[in-house]
Formats: sequence, structure tokens, C-alpha cells
Amino acid sequence: MTYGEKLRKLRMALDMTQEEVAVRADLARSFISQVETDKTSPTLDNLERILKAVGTTLQAFFSEEKEEKIIYLKSEGVPLYDQPTGVQTTLLMDEVENKKIDAMFVTLKPGSKTMEEDYHAGDEFGYVLTGTIHLILDGTDYRCEKGDSFYYRADKKHSIMNQDPAVKAKFLWIKID
Repeated sequence: MTYGEKLRKLRMALDMTQEEVAVRADLARSFISQVETDKTSPTLDNLERILKAVGTTLQAFFSEEKEEKIIYLKSEGVPLYDQPTGVQTTLLMDEVENKKIDAMFVTLKPGSKTMEEDYHAGDEFGYVLTGTIHLILDGTDYRCEKGDSFYYRADKKHSIMNQDPAVKAKFLWIKID
């Protein structure tokens, strides 16, 4: 990726126009366009002004980017061991510290229930793969069968249970910050 392409990507990620960057950097919009299309090279001073306008520094701009991980293999899943009896949970992505999402694969044995979670920020989504689950939100029971999905703001006490006496339930549970 060229420096111009990298600058354009930074600007667009911030949903800024070339004009907005130009105003913040006290440069002409046409100059920003020429830099982004690699038709001209900015002086070090102008580059610093452009980078400041998009909220970064020379050091950060020129540092080697860590390659973004796209594929998470089944073998990389992280099992959670502090679960109630009958609940098996696996985090589907490692290195989640910098992500705004936690994706989990959950298996509930017959009669088991996740720990009740207290109110917290964020949203949660789930998709039932097999069996039937009961989503309990502030004491209200919502039944979800295979193929059903659920979504709620996590500003409620919540847990999920499998009331079936014989069949396991499996579902995808995604927590979004």
C-alpha cells in the first residue's frame, strides 16, 4: 500500500472529506487529493499536519502494521472453564482485547443454565443451532427454538437455560460492546 493510499484509508475510516482534512491541516484540498493519489509527495512538515488532522503521528503512520487476522480456526477456540455444571462455552476468537465483539459457541446439557449476568453496557445476539433455549431477561422467559435468534440490550439481568430433560441445546452467542 502506498503512503497516499494509506492516508486516504485513514481519512475515510474517520468519515472525513478531503476538504475537512485540508481545513484542519491548513492546506489546499487539491493538495490533499494529489498526496492521496501519489501525484505529489508532501514535505515532512505538511505530512505531519495531514497526519495530525486525521489523528495520528508520524511514528504510528510509519510503524509496521500487524496483519489483521481474518480467519479463526476451530483449534484456536478458547474454552471457558468457570462455567456452571452442564454449560460448555468456547470463545470463537482469540486476541479479543481490541475487538468490540465476543463470539461464543455454547452447549447447554439438559436442565443446565448459564450464570445470571448483571446489567452491563453493550448488546447481545444469539442464534439457536440445535434444541430449545429459554432466554431469561429480568425474570421474563423467552423461548427460542432451532433456527430462532435473539437480540437485546444488556441493561437487564440475563441468563440462558435448557429446560429440555433429554436434548442438548447449542447456540451462537455474540456480545457486542
